[in-house]
Amino acid sequence: MTKYTIEEKSNAVLEYLEGKKSYKSIAQERNVGLSPLKRWVARYLKHGMEGLVSSYTNYTLPFKLEVLKYMNEYGASINETAVHYNLPSDSTLLNWANQFKEGGIDALKPKKKGRLSIKKDTKKKSPANGSQEALLAELEYLRVENAYLKKLNALVQEKEALQRKSESSP
Repeated sequence: MTKYTIEEKSNAVLEYLEGKKSYKSIAQERNVGLSPLKRWVARYLKHGMEGLVSSYTNYTLPFKLEVLKYMNEYGASINETAVHYNLPSDSTLLNWANQFKEGGIDALKPKKKGRLSIKKDTKKKSPANGSQEALLAELEYLRVENAYLKKLNALVQEKEALQRKSESSP
């Protein structure tokens, strides 16, 4: 998608509004599609030069609902509604409409973008000596240690038994 400067957009719009040329001839000369050119003219007529400025913004849930409500109440097309609210792209509004149909209001809520942050584990405070939590933690530790030593002893005995068996058989 080609980006156009504000000057390029405003020159094309003013050339059309002066009545010198048609949409088609301006679009061919400036290597612009008809749809974007018509959108620029509509936005210029509604919002002036501000309508030609592309902006990247996050929209709130109430704003999205207001835009969709306007479109439904007045029977406005996606393009007309995008021009009315000076949205940078018709596809933005189309996405909102589809999200609302599929998932309701929850689907329109802003989502965090980017990678998830990896938080460092905060050190857990050890319970005070002699407290019930400390005694339970120590008991759990001793049980795990006991089970580990029993397993280790069983493995050593098994290994010794295999060695004795292999030595005794010729």
